[in-house]
Amino acid sequence: MDAELPVETFASLTEIPFLRHAFTGRVPGLDVKVDREAALVRLEKYHVSARRNLGGSGPFIIGTQVHGREIAIVTSQTPSPVADVDGLITNDPDVTLGIYVADCCAIYLADPKRRVIALLHSGRKGTELNIVGAAVQKMRDAFGCVPADLVAQLSPCIRPPHFEVDFAAQIAAQCRGAGILRVSDCGTCTAGNTDRYYSYRIEHGKTGRMLALLNMRGGVAPVV
Repeated sequence: MDAELPVETFASLTEIPFLRHAFTGRVPGLDVKVDREAALVRLEKYHVSARRNLGGSGPFIIGTQVHGREIAIVTSQTPSPVADVDGLITNDPDVTLGIYVADCCAIYLADPKRRVIALLHSGRKGTELNIVGAAVQKMRDAFGCVPADLVAQLSPCIRPPHFEVDFAAQIAAQCRGAGILRVSDCGTCTAGNTDRYYSYRIEHGKTGRMLALLNMRGGVAPVV
């Protein structure tokens, strides 16, 4: 009998009625001491199950994640994966956004008023490049989002003393610097909890990936 995939949610996002979200954990007993692509193959059926449980009949869209600050605006017509991006933004209620992490932070952004969502991959490099600031600006330019209306949630990620830089604290500061008032950080360290999460650093690159998921509950996207 297959082990179950642990999935967690965050109160700041659960409070938004039109959102669905999830953050997957470590599959107990699953051997993922292989490179990234092989690990994702072994995790695929579990991640498919998580996406199915999240709901949403439209496409699942991810980026290739190159530790940069490029962000794509996507719709149900966008081919996936999107090349050379570490962030995805949509107002399409049929789309499910996904980000893979294993020590880096998944940043969830949501505009409850305009029904626009974003999911970002930010580790040390992405944080140095302020990907969250770039995403907020893109949401303003493309959809008229007001930063003060946004909600930001940070996922589990590596933190001191297991890493020399507290980039989660930097991300939270960048969110506030971009004008976001509601910023939440779960505060959990992936490297300090390898019974629950995969850690690229602690497991020397041979490990699985957590999957951050975000979509909207359907219906018509608002006119912007």
